[in-house]
Amino acid sequence: MASGSSEKSRPTMFWPLAAVAVPLISLLAKLRFTDREKLPEEGPFVLAPNHYSEFDPLVVALAVWKLGRLPRFMAKESLFKVPVLGWVLRKTGMVPVARSSSRTSAADTIAQSRALVAAGRGVIVYPEGTLTRDPDLWPMRGKSGAVRLAMAGNIPLIPMAQWGTQEIMGRYQKGLSLWPLRKPVDVIIGDPVDISDLVGKEHDQAAVTLATERLMNAITELLERLRSEKAPAKRWNPTDHGQKETGRLDS
Repeated sequence: MASGSSEKSRPTMFWPLAAVAVPLISLLAKLRFTDREKLPEEGPFVLAPNHYSEFDPLVVALAVWKLGRLPRFMAKESLFKVPVLGWVLRKTGMVPVARSSSRTSAADTIAQSRALVAAGRGVIVYPEGTLTRDPDLWPMRGKSGAVRLAMAGNIPLIPMAQWGTQEIMGRYQKGLSLWPLRKPVDVIIGDPVDISDLVGKEHDQAAVTLATERLMNAITELLERLRSEKAPAKRWNPTDHGQKETGRLDS
């Protein structure tokens, strides 16, 4: 895919942000892409990456930017009410998270999905909702936000895996490991997850659970390719280990 996609070339609030952020992140991470052409050049998408470092959202954003699309994330609704920050989030087209399973949240999901389709925008959603609790950093149980968005609007659901960010900032690590600079981070984009049989069933819990499992399987398979090893047969579930799922970005 050409790095000069029309979406990125149009003047937006991303330009001043990218002018500062891209050189700084690139100083720490040297991205190496596999199957980069699988991120759509245009039109809406839901990109679902694995999540094991507090630094990896910056890596994911840089990857999407380098692939010619604008990196928009799901963000907590409360952040949109913060002065200045909320203005920036709105101007850059970030998507507020629906925080519950209420009717209002369901309606919000449909509205957000339709808005993505109408504007031809992509959004990045971490399906795990928080840093993985798996001891070996494999993807853990997924949540429903990414698949609900995709199902509601028949939007391509794109799995992604990245590996190497832990050398820059490990899970729960305070501060960055700065030396050596430009640590390699491998990024792989997968084929869209086939949810054609589930489109429009975003209110059907069984359908959502099935779509989520397909997505998490796809992300795990991509990560297995990057790590050249097999993931555990059973996916880590925090509730099985008496852990609370805090800091959630998804529902």
